[in-house]
Amino acid sequence: MRKAKPKKRIILPDPRYSDTLVTKFVNNLMLDGKKQTSYDIFYGAMDIVKDRIQEEEPVNVWKRALENVTPLVEVRSRRVGGATFQIPQEIRPSRRLSMGMKWMILAARKRNDKSMAQKLANEVMAAYNNEGGAYKKKEDTHRMAEANKAFSHFRF
Repeated sequence: MRKAKPKKRIILPDPRYSDTLVTKFVNNLMLDGKKQTSYDIFYGAMDIVKDRIQEEEPVNVWKRALENVTPLVEVRSRRVGGATFQIPQEIRPSRRLSMGMKWMILAARKRNDKSMAQKLANEVMAAYNNEGGAYKKKEDTHRMAEANKAFSHFRF
């Protein structure tokens, strides 16, 4: 490698829950540099989750939902002798978390609800119950890896 690895950025915890994971999620949720709007959306979603699920802390519900949509394996394309194979590989933890967050946000954006906070809250509760768009994406990814398990000996 010619260049040195870039330094990991220090991510500060969020104001309400004092959690760096929440800040990472808000950073992924953010559009056009509007971080305060992202925080408002996230906290609004957590308030909705708190109203619907009283027995557990909303941030814990969100963390469990994120855990449920986080993939463990993915398929990568690899050319071997003129043919392209989909090779299943494990995902490193940072990428795994990043993929889970992005899938949850994309699934929330595709939902049909009034506000983004409402969409996010519904997606979080669906993922908490092992359903919804983000969970379906994870299941599809795992199914694809399982189907192509025969090509795992081409791993690089």
